[in-house]
Amino acid sequence: MPSWRKSPPELIDFFDKALPDDPRVERRQMFGYPCAFVNGQMFTGLHQESMIVRLGEAGRATLLRTKGAAIFEPMPGRPMREYVALPPEMTSQSAKNWVAQALSYTAALPPKKKPAKKSTAKKAPAKKPAPRRKA
Repeated sequence: MPSWRKSPPELIDFFDKALPDDPRVERRQMFGYPCAFVNGQMFTGLHQESMIVRLGEAGRATLLRTKGAAIFEPMPGRPMREYVALPPEMTSQSAKNWVAQALSYTAALPPKKKPAKKSTAKKAPAKKPAPRRKA
């Protein structure tokens, strides 16, 4: 995995202020970056110096017409097709609007299924094979 830079504190503060006050929103870290989820699906987050939002086709097309917006690629040549990086110079109110659209779009997707939890019961120790007898 490439070495990624931490998001600057002012971007983290910008991200926190852009999140809607909605009980469905779950804020947590992903790869060390702050992100927000709804129904187990990520709808916005930070990556290095970028703030990203998950949008439907029409929303992506509109946002990508904005100077500085780009399809999010965490690694060159590896785009995350539904995610767009917001332009760095975007205002707080514009970011809030895009985050709200991302929440609305992602909330309409099927909830992400949680992986089955591994059993905490201890397995019986493996039996040792019987020693071989020499003939």
